[in-house]
Amino acid sequence: MGRTYLVEEGIGQYLTELSTKVKPYVTGLLIGQCSPQRDYVIRAVRTPPKEQQQEESVGPPKLASLDEEWITTHASQVSRMLPGGLLVLGVFMVATPELAKDGQNALRKLIFSVEKSLSKRRLWKPAEEEVSDRAALQICSATKKVVCRTYDVQDPKSSAKPADWKYQSALTASWLALGCTVNVNIHIPLLATSPNHDLEKNTKNGLNRWSKQIEDSVFLINGQVKDEDTELLEGQKKLRGNTQPSIQFSDVKVLTQLCQSVSARSTATVQVCSGSINLRGAVKCRAYVHNNKPKVKEAIQALKRDIINTLNDRCEILFEDLILNEGPQKKNFEREYHVLPQRLFVPVAGSSVMLSDYKFGDEAAGEIQERFVEMLDQPVQAEDIHIVEDISTVDICPVTDSPSDTQQAQLTKTTLLLKLQQNMGLVVAAAVAVLASIFSFNYFSD
Repeated sequence: MGRTYLVEEGIGQYLTELSTKVKPYVTGLLIGQCSPQRDYVIRAVRTPPKEQQQEESVGPPKLASLDEEWITTHASQVSRMLPGGLLVLGVFMVATPELAKDGQNALRKLIFSVEKSLSKRRLWKPAEEEVSDRAALQICSATKKVVCRTYDVQDPKSSAKPADWKYQSALTASWLALGCTVNVNIHIPLLATSPNHDLEKNTKNGLNRWSKQIEDSVFLINGQVKDEDTELLEGQKKLRGNTQPSIQFSDVKVLTQLCQSVSARSTATVQVCSGSINLRGAVKCRAYVHNNKPKVKEAIQALKRDIINTLNDRCEILFEDLILNEGPQKKNFEREYHVLPQRLFVPVAGSSVMLSDYKFGDEAAGEIQERFVEMLDQPVQAEDIHIVEDISTVDICPVTDSPSDTQQAQLTKTTLLLKLQQNMGLVVAAAVAVLASIFSFNYFSD
């Protein structure tokens, strides 16, 4: 038995409208949420056309011109605009009957390309029990016939499995929302051995270490620590038969461990650094979960991933902006302050779910509106754009002078002296302990 996809009813109309414009095919992404029982598709988004595609001469229909790189780039951009709990569930193609035979092979190739592209950017690893099936939806523009199959993206040799595609009205009208504010103060050293002061690579490594702290954090949902295997709605009234968007919001506090456990051994490492990167600010995070008896662990996992993704995404956006403005090779390494893009949310019509994006301080509302139309094929009103957080900064601090040979020797000498002092301290402590035990023995003997 294959997987079942519950699909927002409006998607059917959207795909039908696309089928009337197909020349000779159109591709796109399926956005939604996985769960152990079934998957939920809340949006379908067509691939934005390229300018040269619009100017192509009319010829025999073929899929050889399918631009895989363009489609995977679109998927990466869209994934940044998805809050926790939402992901790219698969791809779709609306094509003429002549292309039906080759359509499924093209979709299979796209599914694995998109997943490979998205997985490269992640700072978290999928759980072992996590659903790894992704949907390939094919629609005939003439007959409107729908064929849905799935492929296991964890298995490169995976073959197609049939899946059910079922439309449902008001699918996300009463989904559950979780939100939190995470205070960020991350110090990332820049090693002197790092070539050309590779800021992006060093930042990625620092965020990777920080993400492990988030994974190990304790999450309080409405002030309580809940067992992961219990239902998120346990003790709450579930909204039944509700067709109007209504938010059931849970406030979450994130408690990050300050140090390792007592039993864990740690060692100090002395490294020569050319400077440091400091990320500071408070980021707003949000996740959405289906309302079909969701488990606490599903909700916490979705929020954890949003916390990690949102900081990683905005750092990527910042470095992309710096490359555009300053070029890929930056010769001077001077102290700089940069402002990370702020997060904003935009509501989805007829849903309790909101989509996300990021803006720099000088970006106008019109630019954000254009991006939503281009990336998500969704018109947005300026008054519906909600900026939810204050400014967060990146402080790049170089060392004033690079360490000379004399300074390097002094550093090595200082390190050795510190180690010697530490060892002397251990010897003295051991001697005191021995004397104390002798004194204690003599005292009780008398």
